[in-house]
Amino acid sequence: MTLTTQFMTMLAMIGMGTYFGAALDTYNRFLQRSKRKSWLIFINDILFWTFQGLFIFYVLFQVNQGELRFYIFLALLCGFAAYQSLCKKIYLKCLEWMISFVISVFLFIVKILRLFIYKPILALISMLVTTVIMIGKGLFVLLKTVWKCAVFTIIILLKPIKWIFLLFWKLFPKPLKKYVEKLYNGLAGKWRPVKNIITNVIAKWKKGNKGNK
Repeated sequence: MTLTTQFMTMLAMIGMGTYFGAALDTYNRFLQRSKRKSWLIFINDILFWTFQGLFIFYVLFQVNQGELRFYIFLALLCGFAAYQSLCKKIYLKCLEWMISFVISVFLFIVKILRLFIYKPILALISMLVTTVIMIGKGLFVLLKTVWKCAVFTIIILLKPIKWIFLLFWKLFPKPLKKYVEKLYNGLAGKWRPVKNIITNVIAKWKKGNKGNK
């Protein structure tokens, strides 16, 4: 290993020691050990230390093909100590500022999306629902009116037929009238229970609607 390689290795490991100190503080800041369960902290610690070890070895491999020397550990320790004594307070302040800045930007974006997307869409959906309900009510009133007009028209059209039928009824012989009356009374007797059932169902339905209102 040449002197240049050794010098570059020393600088790289000092830098990695400084980086490791910053990474450790960042990890502890976001982990918040007091609010996490022990098994979750254990898993996170294993993952963190594994990643840091692999990353430091990757940098070392890029600098000197992964050759380990005693001074490499000293360089890591020096970099970590330099971070603790010189950069830790500044880094933590910058980290808190960055976290606050990201949270503020996120809340601002959420507020913008809520103001210009969520609320207009909600208002549009409300307007569409109201429009559909109004159209439905209008169609119901229209159909009800058309039904009443149709029934009224049918009643008016049936009156001449009724008069003609009554005229012919008077001309029918008495035996035929008695037979028709007997047939009518029989049909009316069979229809009466069905009519009572329908009347009871309609009465219960109206009573249920009044209770819901």
